[in-house]
Amino acid sequence: MIVGTAGHIDHGKTALVRALTGVDADRLAEEKARGITIELGFAYADLGGGAITGFVDVPGHERFVHTMLAGAGGIDMALLVVAADDGVMPQTREHLAILDLLGVHRGIVALSKADLAGPERRADVTAQIRALLDETGLAQSDVIPVSSITGEGVGQLRDALAAAEAATVARSATGRFRMAVDRSFTLKGAGTVVTGTVQTGRVSVGDTVVISPAGLSGRVRAIHAQNQPAATGLAGQRCAVNLAGEAISRDSIHRGDVALDPVLHVPTDRIDAVLRVLPSEPKPISTWFPARLHVGAVETGVRIVPLGGDLGPGDSGPVQLVLDRPIAAMVGERFILRDVSARRTLGGGDFRDLRAPARRRRTPERLQVIAANGTTDPEVALNDLLALPPHFVELDGFARDRALSDEIVARLATAQHTINAGDTTLVMAADTIRGLDAMLIDRLSTFHVEHPEMQGIGRERLRLALTPRLPPAAFTDYLSSRSRDGVIVVEGGFVRLAGHTARLSPADDALLDRLLPHLGGAARFRPPRVRDLATEMDVPEADVRRVMRMAARQGRVDQLRHDHFFLRTTTAEMVRIIADVQRSAEDGWVTAAAFRDRLQNGRKVAIELLDFFDRHGVTLRRGDLRRINPHRADMFADGL
Repeated sequence: MIVGTAGHIDHGKTALVRALTGVDADRLAEEKARGITIELGFAYADLGGGAITGFVDVPGHERFVHTMLAGAGGIDMALLVVAADDGVMPQTREHLAILDLLGVHRGIVALSKADLAGPERRADVTAQIRALLDETGLAQSDVIPVSSITGEGVGQLRDALAAAEAATVARSATGRFRMAVDRSFTLKGAGTVVTGTVQTGRVSVGDTVVISPAGLSGRVRAIHAQNQPAATGLAGQRCAVNLAGEAISRDSIHRGDVALDPVLHVPTDRIDAVLRVLPSEPKPISTWFPARLHVGAVETGVRIVPLGGDLGPGDSGPVQLVLDRPIAAMVGERFILRDVSARRTLGGGDFRDLRAPARRRRTPERLQVIAANGTTDPEVALNDLLALPPHFVELDGFARDRALSDEIVARLATAQHTINAGDTTLVMAADTIRGLDAMLIDRLSTFHVEHPEMQGIGRERLRLALTPRLPPAAFTDYLSSRSRDGVIVVEGGFVRLAGHTARLSPADDALLDRLLPHLGGAARFRPPRVRDLATEMDVPEADVRRVMRMAARQGRVDQLRHDHFFLRTTTAEMVRIIADVQRSAEDGWVTAAAFRDRLQNGRKVAIELLDFFDRHGVTLRRGDLRRINPHRADMFADGL
């Protein structure tokens, strides 16, 4: 268990930690000279239950609230210290508000310096404390009078903390490793050491970790967990991690950095969140309101954009946080906002979406996504998100931003329908995929009724007609799976139902059978024009053109221009020729002359062919040069 002190300056926090543990948490010469805590202090002790309890001692001066925040993020329990002679003071109120905003709802109040107050004063201050706690998650906390001078109540407080330690449920260590760094120093003979509380997962000697947001890679050489040598550090433990790496040094790692599993290193500077404004805030939070963001041990400037209207004192609502610099964050992580002069706390809340959009951020759909991300249960959150547009979720990003383990990701994937989308995996609910399947069949059936002579519907046109609208790579995988199931057939850039066959009238079919041989053979790259075919076969030119256009709809030929048609097999062959010329070219670009020479055709026809491929996106053009577009290279192929 990690206990964090809180309270006003000079109310005896450090002295109380020393009385409980025997350790003086003030380690700096300036702290000892001035008699106040400036930096975070740490102490560890077995309070009698056999487990090691860690204490984080924080400054009480208002100038050092930012330091207090760096130590408060990873605690399990608060030890709020209120001096019996002073009573409730400004930093008592601010520290308590911070603890409440951070979701710390386990605590004990130590009524310190009890030797300086009689029964009446103690009762009066206790009443003040009770009134202050009533509106927070610490409302039921015990108030124990203590004195570090006489020893009064110290044993009772120790017993209460030991009981709390025994009742503390170990945090799950199944997630990926994250540890907010609050100190970085060099230890003679060991090298660079970073300390912090492990937020999720575990870290072991020999592991590779990344210091984010800088992206520095290091290897774990040694670990101290709860102030004792260990092979592994677990979620909920304070750890000192000895790191080795080419770029790892004391000066390259700063308070606020996060040591984490390399998979989790994707910093962000725009986050959607839910913010609760303190009732003490004097004015509403409006668009582009400047503040200081505190999360974990990091502090940075931020602009606040309320997404549902201005937030007045005591209000809660969705906001977008636009940070001055990227940070390593996690969905569900608690944050605090203070004013830019660092004189007061504005409010706090939790992160909902680490990849927030800069545009259309106030739409009802976006607000629904922010609400759906409010649950800590990943399975519930995923199901809620899948019920909202666009009705699919990128699973890898969902898991990464929540530091989920591979085991949890596999369980989530098993419960949903998965689609391969290139470098990532999309998941959809079973009802959604059934609806998509039904819409696919309906759209194709309707198209075949309206255009019986056509080969099928264009693949991109079909993608845009279906809901949900899958990304291109995911749509390709979806079509492949339905093709394997025998539901559809994919022919190049066209899709049809498995039972569909393009139909012409008997007369038109007979005419086409006479026309097609003229387009093949040795002259396939320079086939006769429509007028020449009509003259040679003694068929009206209009009939030839009409039948050839119907064949083009079926995918049997391709129309280069008004009177020029090529066999589909020839079109596919020319795409392969362009790709072959491209591979042979030193700079990887195809000239019209090189293409012409391979076809043994005229320059004018070669350029017209290249223009045709440009229009269909099969080639990418730069001046007079072309190269194959890998995303459209299969448009005229025989299969997907």
